[in-house]
Amino acid sequence: MIIARVPVKQFLRAVREPFAIAFATTSSESALPKAMENMERLGVPRRIVGFVMPTGYSFNLDGTTLYLAMASVFVAQAAEPTIGHMSFGRQIVMMLTLMITSKGVAGVPRAALVVLTATLVQFRLPLEGAAILLGIDQIMDMGRTAVNVMGNCIATAVVARWEGVLDDERMRSFGDDGASRAA
Repeated sequence: MIIARVPVKQFLRAVREPFAIAFATTSSESALPKAMENMERLGVPRRIVGFVMPTGYSFNLDGTTLYLAMASVFVAQAAEPTIGHMSFGRQIVMMLTLMITSKGVAGVPRAALVVLTATLVQFRLPLEGAAILLGIDQIMDMGRTAVNVMGNCIATAVVARWEGVLDDERMRSFGDDGASRAA
C-alpha cells in the first residue's frame, strides 16, 4: 500500500464493513458485493474491481495460505515424538505445496480443512492433528477469511494504481461527510 500510495486511513474505512461481514460470517463470498461497492467508491474503476476482486477470490487467499502453513507446521511439530523430526527441506516442500493447493480453496466456512487434511495425508502426518485444530477452527476461520477479503481489496487498489487509473480525489475524500456515498 505504501509503494502504491494508497492512503491507509481511507482504505481502512473502505474495507471496514466487508472485513466485518467476512469475519462474522466466515464466508468471503458474503462480503464480495460490499467489498466491490466500496472499492468503486474508493476510486477504483468498475472494470478493475470487476476483474481483480473475483479473480482474487480464487487465487489471492492470503489468510488461508498463512493459516495452512502454520497449521501444518503445528501438526508436524506435535507429531514429532511419534514420527520423528521433519527436515527443513521437507517443511519447505510442504509450504510450497500448500501455497499452490490453497489457490483453489472455496470461499465457504472451513474449506481450508479439506486442503489441510489432504496435505497431512500426502506428507504422512497424522490426521489427528486436523482433529485437534477442528476445536479452534471456527475462530481461526473468522480471521483468515477477513484477511482474505482485506488482501483482495488491497490487490484491487494496487492494480488500479499500477494501471494509472486510481482516482486520488475520490480516494482522499472517502468517508468525508457523505462524499463516500456519492458514486
